[in-house]
Amino acid sequence: MSELALEELSAITAIYCEKDECEVLQVSETEGISFRIQTTVKGPLGRDILLKLLFHLPISYPSSLPNISVNSEQLTRTQCMTARGRLLEEAKRYCSRPMVHELILWIQQNLQDVVEQAETSAGSGSSSLSTEATGDDGLWTVLLHLDHMRAKGKYVKTVKKWCTDLRLTGRLMFMGKMILILLQGDRSNIKEYLILQKTSKVDVDSSGKKCKEKMISVLSETKAQAEHRRFQAFEVKEYSTLDELQNEFKAAGLSELFSEFVLARLK
Repeated sequence: MSELALEELSAITAIYCEKDECEVLQVSETEGISFRIQTTVKGPLGRDILLKLLFHLPISYPSSLPNISVNSEQLTRTQCMTARGRLLEEAKRYCSRPMVHELILWIQQNLQDVVEQAETSAGSGSSSLSTEATGDDGLWTVLLHLDHMRAKGKYVKTVKKWCTDLRLTGRLMFMGKMILILLQGDRSNIKEYLILQKTSKVDVDSSGKKCKEKMISVLSETKAQAEHRRFQAFEVKEYSTLDELQNEFKAAGLSELFSEFVLARLK
């Protein structure tokens, strides 16, 4: 991890120091730095838009570009993806230099134009983002395995909120002692979910103290194929038998996922 990245993180936390403005999610020598910025920006018709910007600075940053996720309950998925694409394009201007503050200022000043661009492109039926900027576009499916949930009620409520905020659908599945999370959505949102899952104090330890999730496994992460049915919502389900669980995967066109990864956990 470069000294420039650490210095930039220190500056960002000093600039965005109001309550909930900046949340540092991860500082790792092997995985880089992740943090979320919440900022209110003037949008179309002078509306206040609350933007949630997730930045992941890889260990090679700033020689390589940051990964950026854009979310807002007041914007559509297309508008958020357009904003992400424009930010990635803008980031190329600052390669090898710290850039996060400049990117935040840029989106604050240009959000209205970005939203209008997204609406124009949607109306013409064409994509506003380049292939290079949106290589992760499209529906992705990820299957996660959790070892246990001690604070089940709080844990489930938190997972449901994350999925709502990130526009993810799928299932939280319980069968006996097995706990699986099947998610579908934009890959950038799935990545943000995984960061939240690994860095938030979502459960409690054996002594009842809040703790982070350390026993999660990513079993599979793939781009959804044409035969995969898209889930319309995120639901919590409990299954009495293995057949019931298998039928859930089968109905979603994910029989191979079940055979390769779920059955393997039971052997």
